Amino acid sequence: MRIDVFTIFPGMLEAPLRQSLLGKAIAEDFVQVWVHDLRTFATDAHHQVDDTSFGGGPGMVMKAEPVFAAVESLDPDRGRVILLSPAGRRLDQALVRELSAEAHLTLICGRYEGVDERVVEGLPAEELSIGDYVLSGGEVPALVLIEAVTRLIPGVIGQQESHEQDSFSEPHLLDHPHYTRPREFREMQVPDVLLSGNHGEIEIWRREAARDKTRRNRPDLG
Repeated sequence: MRIDVFTIFPGMLEAPLRQSLLGKAIAEDFVQVWVHDLRTFATDAHHQVDDTSFGGGPGMVMKAEPVFAAVESLDPDRGRVILLSPAGRRLDQALVRELSAEAHLTLICGRYEGVDERVVEGLPAEELSIGDYVLSGGEVPALVLIEAVTRLIPGVIGQQESHEQDSFSEPHLLDHPHYTRPREFREMQVPDVLLSGNHGEIEIWRREAARDKTRRNRPDLG
């Protein structure tokens, strides 16, 4: 998979992309991630990528021209184009699985009050949000998307079961609780069933514990 990211703050992505599982996946060529400075696609002397909003209002709006020039620089293959925006479809595990099957993703990191709507209409670009809250820009959401998608690429995680049992891998169900050594910590015990060696009973316990945790933490999923 190839992922191209367009941003006015490339440094916000470069260090995280070298770390942990994601950095290893890039180093071993499971995924190629290219980060581009959007300002290089602005044609004026000051490399301006924003302007005031038609109709008035506070803040600035990202201009359409440099965004179009940036994405079109990838032609003929730009893949699936995504604008990270709080106004977009909310990212969930089902969409992550869908995106992980793509050969190429192009991510646009929004900033300021928003991006000229003609980017969505004319490229076209899909709007995608990582949650019902507002950040200063799309760089952190882009990293969230890249990490979530990359870990589903075959070979990135050594044990396939690791992500098959993750929260949301089964719709409307969080992952079950996990325990490790020691068996007792500050008078808190590991459930006996996990020490029994009875894999059938352990699986039954995990399923019920996952349901309990989902009801407790995310009743909206029920």
